Amino acid sequence: MTSLPEPIVMSLYRQYYDLIWQGEKRHEFRRRFLTDTPTTWFVYFNAPVSTLSAVIDLGPAIAAPPERIAEIAEQARPVNGASVLEYVKDLEQAFAIPILRVREYTGLSEHDLRTELGSWQRPHGYVRLNENPPLKAVCGRLLADKPTREMLVDHPNP
Repeated sequence: MTSLPEPIVMSLYRQYYDLIWQGEKRHEFRRRFLTDTPTTWFVYFNAPVSTLSAVIDLGPAIAAPPERIAEIAEQARPVNGASVLEYVKDLEQAFAIPILRVREYTGLSEHDLRTELGSWQRPHGYVRLNENPPLKAVCGRLLADKPTREMLVDHPNP
């Protein structure tokens, strides 16, 4: 039996998101993350963009020592392995999360989020939406709109 994707909100800088659309980024790399479950990632773009306007379907995270995570980064985009290793080198285990599908929406600005939720702070790490019903409702409305663009992300066999 396959589990339903867990909905989360995480922040991302726009330049990394752009690499997904360019076909140069097929994994998200994190210091901590959920294990053994696919996720639906509602992307909050950090300043200067400051919007909640993309949804990324993620496969179950690959949890491995930093050196293995850096190898995955290097395979996807040469010269990326060193920066990923620097980011996770002090950990016993880090995460490479396969990006499967990306959908972009008109979205909600930081001001819109504050108005709807009463307060808003960009997420540090990730926020589990099943534990935050008001934010989950806002994200659900985002999905009700038609995406402005979408794509599947190819993962070539190693």
